[in-house]
Amino acid sequence: MTVHYVRRGQGEPLVLIHGIGHHWRAWEPVIEPLARHHDVIALDLPGFGRTPAPAVNLGMPSAVAALGEFFAELDLDRPHVAGNSLGGAIALELAAAGLARSATALSPAGFATPDQVRRALRVLRSLRFGAFTPAPVLRVFYRTAFGRRFSFGALVVDPAVLTPERALADTLALRGGRGFAAVARHGANYAFSADVSAVPVTIAWGDRDRILLPMQARQAHLVLPDAHHVLLENCGHVPMSDDPDEVARVILETIRRSAPASARPDRPASG
Repeated sequence: MTVHYVRRGQGEPLVLIHGIGHHWRAWEPVIEPLARHHDVIALDLPGFGRTPAPAVNLGMPSAVAALGEFFAELDLDRPHVAGNSLGGAIALELAAAGLARSATALSPAGFATPDQVRRALRVLRSLRFGAFTPAPVLRVFYRTAFGRRFSFGALVVDPAVLTPERALADTLALRGGRGFAAVARHGANYAFSADVSAVPVTIAWGDRDRILLPMQARQAHLVLPDAHHVLLENCGHVPMSDDPDEVARVILETIRRSAPASARPDRPASG
């Protein structure tokens, strides 16, 4: 499988992993500040964006195996990883598998109750249903503040941060996500339970997340008590759009903790 990705910057590699129905552009707001410090690789997961769907999808094991192969193809030796939603869970699983040097998970899947999972999937499926509106109609709709608020209010606190072009691109990615059904089916029964104590891990949750509710951060704290837990103020489910500076800072701080104490800067790195 050929994984589509974009690459910017120099330094230790940092792989960015989007959520279900999204694509690499989810990370666009933070790529520049992160690329000032790292070799940043933002990818399209199998079945999303421009990466083809796998012939067989076994859920999380398939995603971890595919990214492990991707790392090997690019000669990435345990890169740092950061992920959002589904991508956050994948980042944690990569860390547990010994394939990552550090992991930052933004509103990760895997810490919800069955009822909360069903609710999240209902919202996501309704958003995907709406994504099949003809593109010319969407193009006009997204030129209005109401149109972006109507379609993206469940994902970001202030949909006005999305340009009409970005809103349309994200919607078309959701529509074209050939892996959506299989990933949603496997995700309905997924819960994170692995050991990630060997590397620095940060769990960051938007305090206004309407997909994976902020109360799930408490379960994440119970499952991963040794991780660093952060509440992202005034951020929704896709915090990279709501507060890119803070998200970049959190990722860079997680990476900083992976360095030997003697090599760490006096103050946390920032974007």
